[in-house]
Amino acid sequence: MKKRNLAERHFSRAYSSENDLLNKRLKLDYEEITPCLKEVTTVWEKMLSTPGRSKIKFDMEKMHSAVGQGVPRHHRGEIWKFLAEQFHLKHQFPSKQQPKDVPYKELLKQLTSQQHAILIDLGRTFPTHPYFSAQLGAGQLSLYNILKAYSLLDQEVGYCQGLSFVAGILLLHMSEEEAFKMLKFLMFDMGLRKQYRPDMIILQIQMYQLSRLLHDYHRDLYNHLEEHEIGPSLYAAPWFLTVFASQFPLGFVARVFDMIFLQGTEVIFKVALSLLGSHKPLILQHENLETIVDFIKNTLPNLGLVQMEKTINQVFEMDIAKQLQAYEVEYHVLQEELIDSSPLSDNQRMDKLEKTNSSLRKQNLDLLEQLQVANGRIQSLEATIEKLLSSESKLKQAMLTLELERSALLQTVEELRQQSAEPSCLGAEHAQPEPTGD
Repeated sequence: MKKRNLAERHFSRAYSSENDLLNKRLKLDYEEITPCLKEVTTVWEKMLSTPGRSKIKFDMEKMHSAVGQGVPRHHRGEIWKFLAEQFHLKHQFPSKQQPKDVPYKELLKQLTSQQHAILIDLGRTFPTHPYFSAQLGAGQLSLYNILKAYSLLDQEVGYCQGLSFVAGILLLHMSEEEAFKMLKFLMFDMGLRKQYRPDMIILQIQMYQLSRLLHDYHRDLYNHLEEHEIGPSLYAAPWFLTVFASQFPLGFVARVFDMIFLQGTEVIFKVALSLLGSHKPLILQHENLETIVDFIKNTLPNLGLVQMEKTINQVFEMDIAKQLQAYEVEYHVLQEELIDSSPLSDNQRMDKLEKTNSSLRKQNLDLLEQLQVANGRIQSLEATIEKLLSSESKLKQAMLTLELERSALLQTVEELRQQSAEPSCLGAEHAQPEPTGD
């Protein structure tokens, strides 16, 4: 009986292992756009296998170069986790909006009010991919679990359309629980959750920022779209909410995620700008709203491999961080001017003043928090400097002691040399001359 149970356990493990392998092959069923050379794969494997890697800061240029040269598909999930570890080491003080640390399995035991919305979207998420195509198959059930757990963890966002694609991409590259952890990382640490808030204000700001970037980099395309009253919200909202995953090839989306884990969410703007810029001649050929929007939504995503790789390479060379900050401020100023220009009743004016006051209080608290964090860093650095100075002083003292010991040893050696030379001299003096025969 014992032997049979043991054999069953071995069979169960072997079956589970084989099933995992089949699942992995099924998950990674997409065409890569930057095939990884053997040397680049070796570089990644060396970094991933470094002992105690989660506590070691790796050279940013080396990681940037490695991501640029390609990410091996079968290591992609592990590399994303590695890049998340590096982000945490670089940003020692976590963002102020962190969720409660509730274990994943505990969240799965609870009920969510978002169940209906999640279930409806499961069938719409990567419907042609073999891992997700079976109705309530392994892929859809794992995806449901992740989205359910997140809706319970982040009650403000809950579930929002688009999230299923982000979670789905993560799930294709790692286990269910690891995908949930990485979704938390993207949402809270990388700040992706802001665009899914119920008021959607951040998404409006993003659309304004993209419009301004188009104005800066591709004025003729911006003018053409404005002439036909086509704002970014007509075509780019799904790009942001699904991180391109709902419309673009999986190999391309995986590369976008590689860069987000390396550089942050501003990558989404860079990719959008690069895509529109590289298709500018074709967009300018269309002369009405319907055909322009149809081209951007349906034709543009079917990029060739060369075009996809070109887009990724362009993104690595772009730096738009300062412009994005400036355009966010500009958006708020314009909104305030719009409110100021419209006639308000006393109650509305009071309400506006109270909101402004509340906003300023919040900004003050945020600044105070940032100041406290900065002071904490300064104190930490001062303590480190003090330790280093103390170590330097001790090392100098040790060097001085060693120098003195060395001098004393050299002196002792010299004295010994002299002493050993003296008897031989005395021996030579007392030596009798040999008698000579006449």
